[in-house]
Amino acid sequence: MSGYPTIIRVATFTNAFLFSLCSSCCRRFPFPAPAVAFVRTIAYRHPLGKEGRRKKWAIVSEASRSPNTITTTPSSSPVNGYPEYHRLFPCPATTTSPRIEHLVVLAGGSVSESISKVLNLPPLYVEDLIRIGAVYYALVCPKPPPTATPEQIKLYEQFTAPDFLKKRQSTKGKTLREAQNTFRITHVDQYVEPGTYLRVHVHPKRFPRCYEIDWGSRIIAVADSYVVLNKPAGISVGGTSDNIEESCATFATRALGLTEPLKTTHQIDNCTEGCIVLARTKEYCSVFHGKIRGRKVKKLYLALVAASVPIGVITHYMRPVNVAPRLISEDHIKGWHLCQLEVLDCKEVPWPNSVIQAAYGVEECGWPEKDFAYECTINLLTGRTHQIRAQLAASGAPIVGDSMYMPASLAEMANPGVNPFGRCKKLYANENDKKLAIENWISLHGKEPTITIGLQACQISWDEHIYKAGSPWWR
Repeated sequence: MSGYPTIIRVATFTNAFLFSLCSSCCRRFPFPAPAVAFVRTIAYRHPLGKEGRRKKWAIVSEASRSPNTITTTPSSSPVNGYPEYHRLFPCPATTTSPRIEHLVVLAGGSVSESISKVLNLPPLYVEDLIRIGAVYYALVCPKPPPTATPEQIKLYEQFTAPDFLKKRQSTKGKTLREAQNTFRITHVDQYVEPGTYLRVHVHPKRFPRCYEIDWGSRIIAVADSYVVLNKPAGISVGGTSDNIEESCATFATRALGLTEPLKTTHQIDNCTEGCIVLARTKEYCSVFHGKIRGRKVKKLYLALVAASVPIGVITHYMRPVNVAPRLISEDHIKGWHLCQLEVLDCKEVPWPNSVIQAAYGVEECGWPEKDFAYECTINLLTGRTHQIRAQLAASGAPIVGDSMYMPASLAEMANPGVNPFGRCKKLYANENDKKLAIENWISLHGKEPTITIGLQACQISWDEHIYKAGSPWWR
């Protein structure tokens, strides 16, 4: 062999499609060393749909070569739609479409050399992917999704057969489900044995704002067991599945010169700014989680909205589906989660001018009247993902710059019956009609904001501690 591990290139997915695949965990295969080295490439060759999902797998190429040859895909060539790869750092100014590769190793060796050779990526680029946290491995590959071809299902069954698994020392004593668990590759020279499954996020999500922030000025408080940070908008709190490098936790750790990385205790949306608490130890991370579960942590928000909101408690119920947009209903629906927030104050303020919006990366979402906006002080009573954004939009007062929920709010204003869970919802003749109405309602929502919306976690308090974030961007 050439010295590089032989790999089967299993598939290419987008992030959205990968989510459903990875939720069933990942599994390793014990591949016997073949007499003829080969690479099997399976990828979808058509443009992405509106939701960015691959609809099926299709065989692009299958080739056999001599034992000293490995077939590769020239992914650095602009001909096949991919950019020319160099380095991930410094952070590029432009974004690229999601690209995720799934590989199975047939002959053991260095993980970075394996990926570089098979995907035709520069070694330094692969090292950057590993540094950023964009490469995973598992002992056994995941079960193919329902859209897999009969050939792919056959391959999966072949390489997860008990007779193959028995030959691998690493799977002994593990159930198949345990062997499916994925872990990040943390070292560029990490050895991967035959049968190892690799997932490579070739185009990880990037957060260029990390490099624009004076992180020292964002520190609100430093205690023995925690740090309070005034999180900038447009940056993840603790990282994403494909990027743990460009996060608030990482950059705050460096700004403070800490030897141990700060740990995430709770989340706020990437597009939201304000107070977050980062634990300095695993022990305090558990302590703070307990305070949240016991409802001992109080969070106040400032929301800049497009219309006036009445003072008092607003109640909705959120669909228990962990995918944006989050759908909510004013009526109780069995199994849906209670969402409550209390509007403490709502006052008229000037709508931010175009210069301010451009400076903070606020998107234009089509709201017709921009003479005035309204600043609401909100006590968050239950903490659901996108809760404040979804509830205010459902109340006819979407948050300024919220490119996901404001378009749907505008659509409901123009056609009140379009929301199947709204005040003016229609009665449907059958479940299929209602399903179509829900799909249409989802399609009326926009994309997630890129950087900033009019939402700030202005205060967080627990026990005797009270911390404030200062003035929001729109003041």
